[in-house]
Amino acid sequence: MSLTDIPLTTLNGEPTSLADYADRAVLLVNVASKCGLTPQYSALEQLARDYADRGLTVIGVPCNQFMGQEPGSAEEIQTFCSTTYGVTFPLLAKIDVNGAERHPLYEELTKTPDASGAAGDVQWNFEKFLLAPGAKVVNRFRPQTVPDAPEVVSAIEAVLPE
Repeated sequence: MSLTDIPLTTLNGEPTSLADYADRAVLLVNVASKCGLTPQYSALEQLARDYADRGLTVIGVPCNQFMGQEPGSAEEIQTFCSTTYGVTFPLLAKIDVNGAERHPLYEELTKTPDASGAAGDVQWNFEKFLLAPGAKVVNRFRPQTVPDAPEVVSAIEAVLPE
């Protein structure tokens, strides 16, 4: 199944898919509000703002699978992200990224290896997948790699459509 064919739902309950972003580079990140890595929201928002005009969309994917660090409702998540970190990029509905109930999006994404060649389960909150236009997965960055790390920025710049 193509990534663009997988049905997704926005945080506010609207249907969407990656087909809506097919002409853009996309940075997909599983996010959580109560994690030690939550301050990465600031750098994600900065990337979203800095590169929006050049064809990047950051998409946050809330997940509560890692020590229950995203327990809130859709409204609570939206309020936290916008008021605490000024998040303006799209957020999807909360999903599972690992395990028996893993969302089909992550069934596909987790086939992608990271820089060391390891594929498989998402390790923790704030794991990042970079998609080139056409929804082709080109990079996977583990949670400790900050969104504005040189290797992430250079990978983004390499796949921008404009």
